[in-house]
Amino acid sequence: MEFLALIASRPVVIALAILGALVATLGGWLVRRPGRLGARGARFVLRLGYGLSGASVILFIVAGFLA
Repeated sequence: MEFLALIASRPVVIALAILGALVATLGGWLVRRPGRLGARGARFVLRLGYGLSGASVILFIVAGFLA
């Protein structure tokens, strides 16, 4: 339970949200200009950013239940 409280803490949730937004922005840019990664790699980066943002939202909800 302590681990859940730690990962649902405010700094972790905010860091995940910011990191997810930055990675998703980079992924969106890469989708338009695939370059070295190619289209498949660019989509992976984009989905990774969405996943990090989604994890932040889920942890925000968990933090609300723990409060």
